[in-house]
Amino acid sequence: MKQTLVILAAGMGSRYGGLKQVDPVGPSGETIMDYSVFDAVRAGFDRVVFVIRRDFEAIFRTAIGAKYEGVIAVDYAFQSADDLPQGFTVPEARVKPWGTAHAIRAARSVVDTPFAAINADDFYGRDAFRRLGAFLMRAQAAAKPRFAMVGYRLEQTLSANGSVARGVCKVGGDGLLVRVTEMTRLVRVPGGAENREYPECPVRLTGDERVSMNLWGFTPALFGALEARFPAWLEAHAENPKAEWYIPFVVDEMVGEGAAEVEVLPTESAWFGVTYREDKPQVVAAIKALVDAGEYPVKLW
Repeated sequence: MKQTLVILAAGMGSRYGGLKQVDPVGPSGETIMDYSVFDAVRAGFDRVVFVIRRDFEAIFRTAIGAKYEGVIAVDYAFQSADDLPQGFTVPEARVKPWGTAHAIRAARSVVDTPFAAINADDFYGRDAFRRLGAFLMRAQAAAKPRFAMVGYRLEQTLSANGSVARGVCKVGGDGLLVRVTEMTRLVRVPGGAENREYPECPVRLTGDERVSMNLWGFTPALFGALEARFPAWLEAHAENPKAEWYIPFVVDEMVGEGAAEVEVLPTESAWFGVTYREDKPQVVAAIKALVDAGEYPVKLW
């Protein structure tokens, strides 16, 4: 069965200070995306779709897409703030697109197979892609839409250089997602973590909670759900220039309504991300350790 990797790469990385998606972190100049594509190919994916902004197209085609010729098929989808349902327009105060659910929706015309959706600037690890690839091989046979997310332990995903946003998951005894709560100001503290979205009443966590790092497995049924739900979200949030339509919001709604089931695939794969520029040295060191251990070749392509 054909499987597609959808890489969300439209953001400039405002907290990082540049186009971090093409910043080298590997010993031979590899980007984090290179490792994701390498692991996806090992897991059986045969196509990658980059969701980017139109003004990034030239640099992505030359610096990223061209290196995969002969390895995996490459296509592009374009996220734009004005890609809206009929009857909606972009408010004057809106500067950037509408979040990860909107980014995945941008691929609706070019993806017709089961697919994984990932962030461009996150390193997920070989085991995570293996588990997700195996799930996608059987996902289409389910009676109702059946999706998956790879769940990392929260403690493994925090930054030493500032707060992060994570979807914190409640998982049932059957391994299915019960609820996902988006926490947008998570910081490491002794013995765990705190969500400081409301500093006067921080939420304490142990660090062992399973969190979504936007490594999702979907069938094309998701696109119909996104089209059906986007207008209502816009009516409620469009006038807030900073509001973002996160994919965990959509998944949580579908699970709560019984419209989909979501398997949580636990992994102990190493996760690293470059949220802040100060994160980069730790990512470079972590990838070097995996290369030295034989998990990856010194040069991927």
